[in-house]
Amino acid sequence: MTQTNPQDLLVLSGMHDGTLAQRMGIEFLEAGPERVVGRMPVEGNTQPYGLLHGGASAVLAETLGSVAAAIHAGPDRLALGIEINATHHRAASSGYVTGVATRLHGGRTLATYDIEITDEQGRRVCTSRLTCMLRDR
Repeated sequence: MTQTNPQDLLVLSGMHDGTLAQRMGIEFLEAGPERVVGRMPVEGNTQPYGLLHGGASAVLAETLGSVAAAIHAGPDRLALGIEINATHHRAASSGYVTGVATRLHGGRTLATYDIEITDEQGRRVCTSRLTCMLRDR
């Protein structure tokens, strides 16, 4: 996969048909082994108070980090999330949130990504870290 190739982004989106990522409305904007960027609507992913659900932020973070780890691992290997944490900094109540997963470590058996989620004003909504185990299929 090449960085930000529109055709690759379409393939990546198609791979998520019928998955939680599709139901959450996650769109991929950029994808490569070092960095994956995506966005998700707040609407439909809220808690009863009308604010973005913290679990929705965790789903966005794990989706972006897992995709990046899978690209890093290569087509003959799997990337399986083994640890995620998330700190919620502020509420979002409308529009989209954008997540940027940046590789912190890319080894042969583990890959770790820092995921920053921001609102449309560029304010940090959530900071997350994901570690994936990489193994043969």
